[in-house]
Amino acid sequence: MKALIAIVTALALASAVQTADAEAVPSWIKNNADLWVQGQISDDVFADGIGYLVAQGIITVPAAQDAGQQENGIPEWVKNTAEFWVQGTIGDDEFLGAVEYLIRAGIITVEVQAGDDQVQDDAAKAELEANLAACEEITQAAKRSDCRKAAQHELTVHQYKTGAQMIHVGPVNFYWNGMGSDGNEFEISATGQAILSIRMLAENTNSENVALQCTSPQICSYDVWNGETAFKYAGMDFTNGQIVLIPGQAKEFNMLFGPNIGYGGTQFVYDSSKEYSFRISESWGSAEIPLGLE
Repeated sequence: MKALIAIVTALALASAVQTADAEAVPSWIKNNADLWVQGQISDDVFADGIGYLVAQGIITVPAAQDAGQQENGIPEWVKNTAEFWVQGTIGDDEFLGAVEYLIRAGIITVEVQAGDDQVQDDAAKAELEANLAACEEITQAAKRSDCRKAAQHELTVHQYKTGAQMIHVGPVNFYWNGMGSDGNEFEISATGQAILSIRMLAENTNSENVALQCTSPQICSYDVWNGETAFKYAGMDFTNGQIVLIPGQAKEFNMLFGPNIGYGGTQFVYDSSKEYSFRISESWGSAEIPLGLE
């Protein structure tokens, strides 16, 4: 009963604020609300979606509104309001009006990034995370696995494109997060062997298929160079010696440099007096990416 009274009060007082533009609400906001009600995404992820509405002017917030969510979190009755909205018991205008009132009254606050691009990136990430969480609702194991794989790939591509360095090489954009990030590591083992792991995303920007070629350590378009020696891989995940990208497609690949595995390979050796780079030497383009090993 208290929750219902709070909702009705908020809806009534919301009539005093500027009318929200319900037609502009993206469908993923309702998807987020549904997942939030079910406990599949956090308050922070849900608040990110509200922050997107604020950034787009769909919900009006006073300039004096403080950033960040209150320590006590979003009140439970707000979740009830979201549930009513998802179920169609109340309309978009009522939901937006209630949320706008709650923000104005300081009952909840949301973090809005300074730049529109950052706000949109965060909102897109929240949508992709919601899509990944939604895969868990699929009861058939094989379909659930396929859903997870596709949703995780989309999230991974988004994270690369919004946070990694882009290196344009002919028809392919390579995205690299830099040493020290997940999958990009350098260490000296207990036996003194230098081991270097490289992980990148390659995206085909061409209108035709493009292949990344690496059939063996000796015949491979990718190596590590220190100005004197070209070090060949000790391990990689190219399927049948190549990664084929159809137009617009992006795929992640991994390469390991370390012990000599033979077949034209080399043992990776680290010399602190030398600068190391990851080399791309394809027929359709080339580049050197400084690694900054230390």
